[in-house]
Amino acid sequence: MTWRSPLALVRDALRGQRAREKDLRNLASNLPYEGLERAKQPNCYFPGNAIKTTKYTLLLFIPMNLFEQFHRLANIYFVGLAILNFVPVVSAFQPEVALIPICVVLSLTALKDASEDFRRYQSDRKLNNTPCLIYSRKEQQFIKRHWKDVRVGDFVKVVCNEIVPADLLLLHTSDPSGVCHIETSNLDGEINLKQRKMMSGVCISDPEFEPESFNSAVVCEKPNNNLNHFKCYVEKPNKEKVGAGIESLLLRGCTVRNTDHAVGFVVYAGHETKAMLNNKGPRYKRSKLERKLNTDVIFCVILLFTMCLIGALGHFLWLQALPGVPPYLVPDGNGHLDSPSLSGFYMFFTMIILLQILIPISLYVSIELVKIGQIFFITNDIDLHDEGTDSRVQCKALNITEDLGQIEYIFSDKTGTLTENKMVFRRCSIMGTEYAHKENAIRLAVLDVPESEEEVIFNQQPRPPRIGWSLDTEDSNPEDTRHHHDNRRKSKVTGNAQSDAAFSSLLEAVVIPDRTLLQQISRAESSSSSRNIDPHLDFFLGLAICNTVVVSVATAQRQRVSGVSRSDQTSNPLDTLSSLVKKSGSRQHFFTSWQHKPKKNRTISEDSVEEEDHVKPPVKIEGSGETNKLHTCSLHAPSQCDKSAMTPDNLSYEAESPDEAALVYAAKAYGFTLLARTPDSVTVRLPSGEDLVFQVLDTLTFDYNRKRMSVLVRHPITKEYVLYTKGADHAIMELLATPYAEHLSGKQKNIAADTQYHLDGYAKEGLRTLCFTKKVVSDKAYESWSVNRQRALAAIDNREELVMDTAVQLETDLSLLGATGIEDRLQESVPETIMALREAGIQVWVLTGDKTETAVNIGYACRLLEEEDLVINMSCGNKFAFTSMLDCTLEEVRRFSEDPRNVDTTQNISLVIDGHTLTLALSSDLQKRFVDLAKRCRTVLCCRVTPLQKSRVVTVVREKLNVMTLAVGDGANDVSMIQAADVGIGISGQEGMQAVMASDFAISRFKHLKKLLLVHGHWCYTRLASMIIYFFYKNVAYVNLLFWHQFLCGFSGTAMIDYWLMIFFNLFFTSVPPIMFGIMDKDVSAEMLLGVPELYRTGQGTGEYTFKTFWISMLDAFYQSLVCFFIPYLAYQDSDIDVFTFGTPLNTISFFTILLHLSIEIKAWTVVHWVIMLGSVALYFIVTLAYSAICVTCNPPSNPYWILQRQMADPMFYLLCIITTVVALLPRYMFHVLRNSIAPSPLVKARHLDRLDPSTRDQCMKMWRSFRGIAQVKPSRLSTPPSPTLETPVDIHPHSPTTFDIMWDERHH
Repeated sequence: MTWRSPLALVRDALRGQRAREKDLRNLASNLPYEGLERAKQPNCYFPGNAIKTTKYTLLLFIPMNLFEQFHRLANIYFVGLAILNFVPVVSAFQPEVALIPICVVLSLTALKDASEDFRRYQSDRKLNNTPCLIYSRKEQQFIKRHWKDVRVGDFVKVVCNEIVPADLLLLHTSDPSGVCHIETSNLDGEINLKQRKMMSGVCISDPEFEPESFNSAVVCEKPNNNLNHFKCYVEKPNKEKVGAGIESLLLRGCTVRNTDHAVGFVVYAGHETKAMLNNKGPRYKRSKLERKLNTDVIFCVILLFTMCLIGALGHFLWLQALPGVPPYLVPDGNGHLDSPSLSGFYMFFTMIILLQILIPISLYVSIELVKIGQIFFITNDIDLHDEGTDSRVQCKALNITEDLGQIEYIFSDKTGTLTENKMVFRRCSIMGTEYAHKENAIRLAVLDVPESEEEVIFNQQPRPPRIGWSLDTEDSNPEDTRHHHDNRRKSKVTGNAQSDAAFSSLLEAVVIPDRTLLQQISRAESSSSSRNIDPHLDFFLGLAICNTVVVSVATAQRQRVSGVSRSDQTSNPLDTLSSLVKKSGSRQHFFTSWQHKPKKNRTISEDSVEEEDHVKPPVKIEGSGETNKLHTCSLHAPSQCDKSAMTPDNLSYEAESPDEAALVYAAKAYGFTLLARTPDSVTVRLPSGEDLVFQVLDTLTFDYNRKRMSVLVRHPITKEYVLYTKGADHAIMELLATPYAEHLSGKQKNIAADTQYHLDGYAKEGLRTLCFTKKVVSDKAYESWSVNRQRALAAIDNREELVMDTAVQLETDLSLLGATGIEDRLQESVPETIMALREAGIQVWVLTGDKTETAVNIGYACRLLEEEDLVINMSCGNKFAFTSMLDCTLEEVRRFSEDPRNVDTTQNISLVIDGHTLTLALSSDLQKRFVDLAKRCRTVLCCRVTPLQKSRVVTVVREKLNVMTLAVGDGANDVSMIQAADVGIGISGQEGMQAVMASDFAISRFKHLKKLLLVHGHWCYTRLASMIIYFFYKNVAYVNLLFWHQFLCGFSGTAMIDYWLMIFFNLFFTSVPPIMFGIMDKDVSAEMLLGVPELYRTGQGTGEYTFKTFWISMLDAFYQSLVCFFIPYLAYQDSDIDVFTFGTPLNTISFFTILLHLSIEIKAWTVVHWVIMLGSVALYFIVTLAYSAICVTCNPPSNPYWILQRQMADPMFYLLCIITTVVALLPRYMFHVLRNSIAPSPLVKARHLDRLDPSTRDQCMKMWRSFRGIAQVKPSRLSTPPSPTLETPVDIHPHSPTTFDIMWDERHH
């Protein structure tokens, strides 16, 4: 390596920095420069692919770690005092001894940091040495290298099931259609396959890919962390620009699936990849309790300085009062004595050293240990484990567990959070005619069981229809099945073939067609003149085409599972349903067989065995009478040679959202089967069996501004350019042109109005709605639009805006085809959970992007809204009207609350507001009034809101009302809301893991929120609050013994307790019991906390850890220290004992007092409590006796040799220990007894009920809740209106004695 001057190195560094900071980067292939040193390569200024996530190096670990630890002011404080103790004139202890506590704390923290950093180092080394294939010009082939060897400008080959090592611009793939399938679960948690399209025409790839033929320049944007956007174009030698976006980028961390191999050009490497830029490490938040703790530490510092000032002033006055110079005041070498004022000044610092433990050095370490223990119990709670997904609660923010016990507002998403996010096709409207799908409603009524039972209600998997369903059956009313639900029995059999694909459970994948619509399609199919223009056929073509669903074929060996016998088969599925509805006895078989009309030239075998496809990862098969086995298989995209295998039975759909999956399965039920999808084509099989291959010209993807997506295709028969569009009704209706076709007349001209009427009805039933349209684009219009589109795609500046403008330009004058209604069912126990949270004093808001009618229906179904509620619906088009409405509403609400006649009543007000009106409400001049109205409402529903509005609402409420907030959601659109709240909870649902990755805690079901908050949240807060208060008490009570001693020794800074025993006292003797107290104490059982949610209110607001409780504990500590010091002092007065003989009983008495004080505070004793408490006592005596026996010259001129042994032989020692401890603890004990007897708190009453037998306790809990006006929650279906018999919950406030209060007093006394 040649030597380079420092000036050249600096110059290159500056050039590299400028190159990296440019908005656009010009990248070239490294192949022509292979073998040259790095400085001469064109991409030398960009970082390599090796990553380093460690914080320290071996040589610099100690200084860097100490620098990191000294960011804590407490550590600087104690190190400063230890150094101060080396100054002779102010030293209070032996200098070496004073260093021990802080050295122990710093060493333990350093060991923890070192172990964590070493694990990061091992992970980095393993990742950097992962093998990969890089093209070499010398070898003329791809050679095996490591990830750390990859550079920007290299050509990297990734084979199937390998992880992409860097961000690659896709140039070649083994798929003939130029597609590479990837799985992004490592980035966003989504397990469905995504397609990436290679850039064509920039490199020779036929018959084989030749990287050396690439002689273009790649121009891309500066690295950023946006996983969904990428701006880039390739400039060919002829200056032609070919645009590329995220659809051509393989991100580092993705896994290649269903593709033999892919080759890409490295555009970002190492720490500049999008995956690494999104790796922000662990989340750090400061809890509300920690902020309060820091305030009290400041109070302790003020108290310490006050005591030190008293000591300094006392020493000065004591020296002033001396008549002469006593012999124990030794002058310096010059015979000079310091003046009393200078000695008092020195004594101030000596007292700081002596009383330093008034600031608890071990408190912060103890809090961390307690939180680790609390998290262990939370994550291992079996009730928070979801069997369906085999997942448990995750704690990602380790330092805010206690905030779970102080939540006052919950902001929840709807879809996937309150609901299953398992979309089920329910109804549709085509050309103004509604098709109710009654038969499918019957099936769903039968399937109305909890999710965990969903897959067990079929005895045989239904085969998808080839041409249609039997029509010769009677009508059935879904309402007739409702009264049979309670005595329904479930048969457990295996799930369906597509259960491993995204959004493809039996509930979602099976749709029973509507007979009337089926007949209409059959007529259209049989009429050759109307096949190409019939709107019903176009509607289902739109369902099958207008999406991003990836089609795969399961090719592995199939596991055959025994089905039912032929004798159990019936002739028609609808006959089965009809007979099922009429049965009143037990139901063992819900569906036994599915028989279809045979199609010409095809036969359908009636096999009594079910074929199940099993897709990676391995899944467990439960076969009837067969041994359970694990089977795996791989998926591959269907190619031309696979057409013989492309049947509806073995297709697997990978959808990015459950809505798309539900619509594709609905189209499949009517015979419009999506067979294959590539970036350039989509293949659909018609009910007649004919396969149509549509050329895909462009896909206008969904975004939150347009709220719609479109697919532009070329019809294979008519050769027309057809644009299929789907989206929200308000986004589609305003883009409509004339009715569907000119030949329509009469009432069909009112298609849009009729469809809107049906949409409103769907929304009121709680269904999610979508509109479908079609537009035929002329050749001339397409050519003009295509030029603008390519120009927008190749742009770098304002690319998103230009691309969206081209989409909006094409999506005009649309012709309405119809609309769909999809049901998203409530999760299990959502109404019960919301009612419990409301009883706990938590206000629940729902922030959703759905229509107002849908959100209101969901609100009634999940008990957010009650029939008796006054629902205020705010929807205004302009600010003036909204301001007037807001002022009038707020005035009415205030007048009601201020009316003396309504003092003991609560007005149940609910507010419903849409997104546009919410924007007005959150403006600076109206914000305060809106929040004032919202806080007076029991429930707020925000509809049609964007992700940014969700975040804004949470921030405004948190800051304006100064309350603890919690946000819960399951999708990427909830991330900003989750991060804005004090506590963010992600639900690992159907929409990937973005919300989970951004959250503080992750759960699998909304119902788990109940126990997480009401039980674990309450426990974590009360335990930690009590432990912190006890820690302050313990330190003040102990250090005050030294302070009172100063009044008897002339404020000379001497201690009557041995220095080593003082250190052992805090480090060993009394350190473990409070930690155990903070981890394991239970003030109330989990059953009581769940049965009486009102108990959660004790932690809200200021909670139990208040200014008052802190100073009461401080005063109690001062009292106990006075008793522990002066009773032994009076007992030994006028005796000739030495200072350590006097101090040893004081140390022992203080030890027993502090431990028994903790015993009074412990609410639930277990074996662990007894072992730790008795173990601490044993440790104290063993260590002290051993130290007294071996320490002969430890502390000259005085030594604690054999002192405790002599004390334990003196009866006075035991008498002092008993009397002093009793007198010290008597006031606190009496206070607890009187308070719990005269004015018991709800927690005390709950503890009393815990001691009763379970049946009596449950009866008392029901009485408690009923007397508070809380009705039992009844199950509520999504589509069922609220029952008028349900009582309205009211806020729980202290009031006059109830029957339960009187009953409790009788039991207690």
